[in-house]
Amino acid sequence: MDDSLSSADNFSILADSSQSSRRFDVISEARSTSLHRAWVGTNWTIQDPASQRLTWYKPPLSVLVIKKVRDAMVIPPFIELVSWLTLEKRMVVFVEASVLEEPLVTKHAKFPDVKDKLMSFNEKHDDLTDKIDFIICLGGDGTLLYASSLFQQSVPPVMAFHLGSLGFLTPFKFSNFQEQVTNVLEGHAALTLRSRLRCIIVRGGYDKPQPKKPKPDATTAPWLPDPGVKLPSNLLVLNEVVIDRGPSPYLSNLDLYLDGRRITSVQGDGLLVSTPTGSTAYAVAAGASMIHPSVPAIMVTPICPHSLSFRPIIVPAGVELKITVSKDSRNTAWISFDGRMRQELTHDDSLRVTTSIYPVPSICAEDQIADWFASLDDCLRWNDRKRQRHFDDGNTAADDANLMSDDANPPSADAKNPSDDANHQCDGANRLSDDGNLMSDDGNMSESSSASSSVPTTPTSAASGVCALYDAEAGPSGLCRVAEITESEGGDSDDDSCNDNHEAGPS
Repeated sequence: MDDSLSSADNFSILADSSQSSRRFDVISEARSTSLHRAWVGTNWTIQDPASQRLTWYKPPLSVLVIKKVRDAMVIPPFIELVSWLTLEKRMVVFVEASVLEEPLVTKHAKFPDVKDKLMSFNEKHDDLTDKIDFIICLGGDGTLLYASSLFQQSVPPVMAFHLGSLGFLTPFKFSNFQEQVTNVLEGHAALTLRSRLRCIIVRGGYDKPQPKKPKPDATTAPWLPDPGVKLPSNLLVLNEVVIDRGPSPYLSNLDLYLDGRRITSVQGDGLLVSTPTGSTAYAVAAGASMIHPSVPAIMVTPICPHSLSFRPIIVPAGVELKITVSKDSRNTAWISFDGRMRQELTHDDSLRVTTSIYPVPSICAEDQIADWFASLDDCLRWNDRKRQRHFDDGNTAADDANLMSDDANPPSADAKNPSDDANHQCDGANRLSDDGNLMSDDGNMSESSSASSSVPTTPTSAASGVCALYDAEAGPSGLCRVAEITESEGGDSDDDSCNDNHEAGPS
C-alpha cells in the first residue's frame, strides 16, 4: 500500500467478504450535492447496510480522544484510556489544549505520568484533517457532535463510549474498553454511515452597507454573537440546522424551496432540517418520525407551525433545499448548526442545505439494527407500555367464573341461599314481636323495662348493622351476648336490628 495516503484516507468501508467483494464508497461526481454508490455492472441490487465493515489500509497510529467537559466522573476513565493508548498501544494521542489545563485533570495523581506524551490542539487554529486516524469519544451525544464539527471533510472512524446522560449515539460501555478498542484497531467492527448536511449561507446584501450593531453583553442580548468574531458560512452538521424567530415576539415567516421550486411558506416558531441521525433529537420532539441513520433522506419539520395541517415531510438525500426570509416577514430569522454557530439570516440572505458527501463513520457495538433499536428502547422508552391481557379459552373462562361464584357464596351446612336468610330474618323479627306482645299482656312491662335498663345499650355498626358487641361464643345462632342476657332475664330486647342481623349466623 502506498505510504503517501493521508491519515484521513487510512480506512475504507468494505462489504462483508462472505457476501460480496464490492466496495461501498461515497463518491463525488459532476454534481457534488448528490449521494452516489459504486455499482458493478448492471446489478441493481441494494447493498445490505449490515454488511458494512471497517478495514484499515495500515495500522492506525494516531488517535483523537474527546471527553465530556466539566464532568468529574469522566476524569478517571479519561486518564486510564490515554495511559493505555500511549503506554500499551504506542499510539500518538491528541487531546484538546483546554483539557490539559482543567483543574480536575491536572490534580489527578496519574496525570503527570502521561502529560508529556499527549499532543494538544486548538479548535480555532489547528486543522486535524491529515493528522488523525481514529477518534474515541468519552461522554454523551454532544461529544460525537463536537467530533463531527472538527472535521469539515473526511471524518475518521468514531468510537463513542457512553459516559453521559442520554447516550443515544454512544453504544459502548467503558468497563472492558481494552478489548473493545483492540477489536476496532484490528478491523473487527461494523459501521454506520451517518450522513451530514452541508449548509451554506448566501449573503445577498453583502454589497450593501450594514448598520453597526452594539457589542452585546450578558445583560442586554446574550443570544447575539460577538460582532468581532467572523462566523463560518459553510458548515457540515450531523443532527440538524435550526431556523427560528430568535428573540423576536413575531411569528417567523420563511419560504421553502426544493431544487429551485417554491414549496410552501413556513409560519410558526421556525423550521428544522435534519438528518436521519437528527430525527431522534430535536425533530422527534417537534413531532417528526424516527428514521434509521442508514436511510438516505432529509427531514423537514416545522416548529410549532401556525397550521394544523403542516406535517413533517421526508425528501430524498440528493435534493437541495433553500430557505429564505419572506419579504413580508415582520422580523429576520436566526440559524444554529447542531446548536452552535448561531447567526442571523436577513431578508436578503438565503440558506442552502443538501446532503454532504462526507458522512461520519460511527462504529457499532453490535450492528446497525441492534444498536439503533437498543437506543430507542434504553433512551427513548419507545413503545414501552403495559401489556394487554390475553383472552382465555372458553373452558378456562367458565372455570374461573365458577370459582368466583363459589368464593362469593361459600356453601353452608344448611345449604341456605340469600332468600332463605332473608325469610329467616323476617321470621325472627316476627317472633320477637310476638314475644314482646305476650310479655306486655302478662303485665310484666315494668319488670321488662327494669331488666332492660340494667344492660347498657348495644352499639351497632352504622355501616353493616351488626352489633359491635357480637361474641363468637354465642353459638351457631349468632345472637349477641346482650340479647341472650336480656332474654334470660325475661326482658325484651329493644334492638331488634341486632337480633335480626345475628340470627342468620355470622357472615
